[in-house]
Amino acid sequence: MSHPVPTSASIRPSERLAGTPAVRRDGHWWLVTPTGTISASDPVFTGELDRFAADMAAADRAVANLRTERTAAGGDQR
Repeated sequence: MSHPVPTSASIRPSERLAGTPAVRRDGHWWLVTPTGTISASDPVFTGELDRFAADMAAADRAVANLRTERTAAGGDQR
């Protein structure tokens, strides 16, 4: 089954990897720019994208946990 090719206009911010042209949709990586889209199929490259996405998600969770702990400890102090 073929996967729908994302276009620059159809990308949700949550699909884009940290502001890069890398987009994960339906389990497949794409490189999307306003001028075109290509499928990322090199397993070494997509493996690196998977690792980077996992690291970014872990960092986001860690920041969220710190914010929750700070709020529980007495407010958001900057």
